Amino acid sequence: MVIVCTEGRGWCEVDGGMQSVGAGQALVLPPGVAHRYRADRRDPWTLWWLHATGADLRYLLEPITGPNRQRVIDLNDPARAVHAMERVVQAMERDEAWPSLMVASGAAWNSLAQLGADRIAGPLDDAGPVQRAREYLLEHFAERVSVPEMADLVGLSASHFAAVFRLATGGGVLEYVKRIRMARARVLLVTTSRSVEEIAHAVGYSDAFYFSRQFRRVSGASPSQFRRQSRAEHVH
Repeated sequence: MVIVCTEGRGWCEVDGGMQSVGAGQALVLPPGVAHRYRADRRDPWTLWWLHATGADLRYLLEPITGPNRQRVIDLNDPARAVHAMERVVQAMERDEAWPSLMVASGAAWNSLAQLGADRIAGPLDDAGPVQRAREYLLEHFAERVSVPEMADLVGLSASHFAAVFRLATGGGVLEYVKRIRMARARVLLVTTSRSVEEIAHAVGYSDAFYFSRQFRRVSGASPSQFRRQSRAEHVH
């Protein structure tokens, strides 16, 4: 089981002790590991989770848990981790035909492989300019941002910053912010009864119609359709 925490924090009783799981971290529990988890009472977590099984699972878990049976992983890009898990959900929501199952299994494989890569990469480098920029954007995703402002924040020229950010993340700053905003919007659509306009404002869009167009491009459905599909899936 994989749990990705996007906000707040929670706790897991495992291996005879208690481990904390905070925003930007993933909890990975191999098969057969006794555990019990819960949200923090003062700062309850918002999370995405999935169960995985299959012939490749043992090989995918080896780089994640490592020889020390590591359970909590620092995520280098939480938005990317959530996106991979969303692809699993979207494929399974479509139907259980073989093509959809192939898409879902591929997305799950990718999600576990990325967790292994993050674990091998080690703790996040707080001193790095790209990581400082990521942390700022995760905290201020609803605010207006620009490449020159972000470059000034981390002490690089605009052109140099844009190049190193794209190299590290695979995309530009504005695309990264959009991914964060849409991931947060999907959480709000599923977990709250806020209107589309309220959610648009909450994630940084003053124009709800523009937000809806961007959401459709990223998610393949309008915000209202996404909410209906998600609620129908939970009912079934």
